[in-house]
Amino acid sequence: MKELYLQRRQKLMEHKNGPCMICIFSGKAPMRSADEAYSFSVDRNFYYLTGIDRENMILVLSKGMDDTVSEAIYIEPYDEFLAKWVGGRMKAEEVTEISGISSVNDVSNFTGRIASFLETYRGIGKTSVWLDLWRYEERQSDTQAHQFASWIQRRYPAVEINEIYADLAAMRAVKDEKELELMRRAQQTTHKAIIAMMRHARPGMNETEIEGAFDFALMVQGCREHAFPTITAGGPRATTLHYNSNNCIVEDGQMVLVDLGSAEAHYCADISRTFPVNGKFTERQKAIYNTVLEAQKIVIESAKPGMTMRELDQLVVDYYETRLDDLGLRKDGKTVRDYYYHSVTHSLGLDTHDVCTPNERKLVPGMVITVEPGMYIEEEGIGVRIEDDILITEDGAVDLSIDIPKTVEQIEAIMAR
Repeated sequence: MKELYLQRRQKLMEHKNGPCMICIFSGKAPMRSADEAYSFSVDRNFYYLTGIDRENMILVLSKGMDDTVSEAIYIEPYDEFLAKWVGGRMKAEEVTEISGISSVNDVSNFTGRIASFLETYRGIGKTSVWLDLWRYEERQSDTQAHQFASWIQRRYPAVEINEIYADLAAMRAVKDEKELELMRRAQQTTHKAIIAMMRHARPGMNETEIEGAFDFALMVQGCREHAFPTITAGGPRATTLHYNSNNCIVEDGQMVLVDLGSAEAHYCADISRTFPVNGKFTERQKAIYNTVLEAQKIVIESAKPGMTMRELDQLVVDYYETRLDDLGLRKDGKTVRDYYYHSVTHSLGLDTHDVCTPNERKLVPGMVITVEPGMYIEEEGIGVRIEDDILITEDGAVDLSIDIPKTVEQIEAIMAR
């Protein structure tokens, strides 16, 4: 694997002109309360480039005037006393073994080394520092990268600060064979857990217990990592896209919408299924469900290189438009978007909503995306979403989730008492 990480770092640096450097931070878990911290989740770009899943580390890639690339990682030193309490920090030789980077340094020396690099090229030309400065939303707290950018601007205002996110997004959007292997394994563990969850579900059961059946089935397989917090929405709660309370009773005759997935080495599965808690679809539920299922089939069969996500979404809208009359939904001036108010797809990988891929960007072989049409009829308390994950190939799309049951007949057979 370390050869793969080396190739990724080389690709990231190949079009950068020296003198320059790229700094990627692994992140650090914030404190929650008293002496308790939130669970640590590694920065996915750091992990993508190093394979290391530890906090308070910094990757530095630098290039001088002769275009020679240097690599270094800055880590916390090993602490014998701390190791007795919470386990040992990673040692330098372990960092090298995983990442292939031989220069491993004390993190306390980071700013001094950076200052030395910047001062070395003072007066020679513009020095560039590349950082991941992307924000999901404006109110998001500053990351270590934002804080470091401020440090540079205060002390070295002539240094040029650039955003590296787009470079990494373009690389991560196309998956290699190792990444696809991990994503297929996440599909397999999710598949088994979904079947166990469906078989466990009963009318009158709390959504939390249904969620717990999925969690337990993952743990039986030795899998502890979820791609994201599970959505388990019974009855009318399924019309709320990101319902997350998961604590209400699902009554006889209602359906359950679940949106869930495991992760393998942080590579995600993202699956949605909708099923009747009593194991038998009503005719109305079946009509809505099969409409959504057909929309998904149309998208999967149509997806190919050169198409955009926006075009895939329009396929769903166009098909639903042909079904509104038959379903009795063209009333009170309502349109398709009154019943379907999200997009059909997003990128998938190290993050569930993986690196930002604009709806206008054309699909290319190696991309993995979701296909998740839904239909939400609030006045009837019915919400249906069916989601699979597909790999774009030269010849079209491969459904990575094809083994996970989703037809009415398959679901009813699994849940037969």
